[in-house]
Amino acid sequence: MGVYKTGLMRADRVKTGSRTGLYRRHMSVLLTGLLLGLFLSGCQSAGTSLSGDVKEVAPGILQGYLSKDELPNSLELLDPPPEKGSMAYRLDQAIAAKYIKSADSKRMQQAARDADLSFPAATQAFNSVLDIKVTEKDTPHLYMLMRRSLADAGLSTYAAKKHYRRKRPFMVNGAPICTPKDEDALRKDGSYPSGHAAVGWAWALILVELYPGQTNEILQRGKQFGISRSVCNVHWQSDVSTGRTMGSATVARLHANAGFQADLAAARRELEALRSKNQSVIGGSVVLTSVKQAI
Repeated sequence: MGVYKTGLMRADRVKTGSRTGLYRRHMSVLLTGLLLGLFLSGCQSAGTSLSGDVKEVAPGILQGYLSKDELPNSLELLDPPPEKGSMAYRLDQAIAAKYIKSADSKRMQQAARDADLSFPAATQAFNSVLDIKVTEKDTPHLYMLMRRSLADAGLSTYAAKKHYRRKRPFMVNGAPICTPKDEDALRKDGSYPSGHAAVGWAWALILVELYPGQTNEILQRGKQFGISRSVCNVHWQSDVSTGRTMGSATVARLHANAGFQADLAAARRELEALRSKNQSVIGGSVVLTSVKQAI
């Protein structure tokens, strides 16, 4: 995994404890290398995270639920990337050109934020649409669920990434990317399919199970999370769409994993407890208001 330590080092230090050391500024760079290193090594997954004893495989990244043999194989599941001159290839080029010409600085800033897969920063991508925010303190099981599924979804893309080694858009069109300091590391990593899109879509599918009342908002955020990679000029549209396919395949496989199921059930219980608590507070406020009005 040392090959991939050329990524950006984050300036802010993490407090001494279970997360000792330095986080990467953008986990996109760390994910690029670390997950390929894990894929090649055949690293096995740890047991259920309910024990609180899940090891980091690198600063900021926890071991996933699935072993290498349990992961969906992107090389077997996906067709090859679009051939030059094909309709799909031309569509990729057209969509990339559209984003290059766009002057939407706000959307570009969001895309740069979506590139950061470090925790707790990564939770903000979906906290913006959730009524109960994901935090390490208030929703520890859900927080753990997101951290561990990150590795699984990302790893699911690497059989195809390693095989095809597709060039990223900025390597073809020469246009800038939204996280320029990541460029050198991204050049060394295949574009097809998108690991970020796989992770974002996997998170969206998991969160929908826990927040059924916000299904549309969550899925739209998961969709946009993947689109951010095209906005950034680091992935083609076909990379993003196939990334979502691998995110879906990963979540389907996770449902057969006892550790994941245990964490999912625990996350559901902690959210139900928070909703009940919030409802009690709201109910109490209504009663208090009624009493004051009566007086």
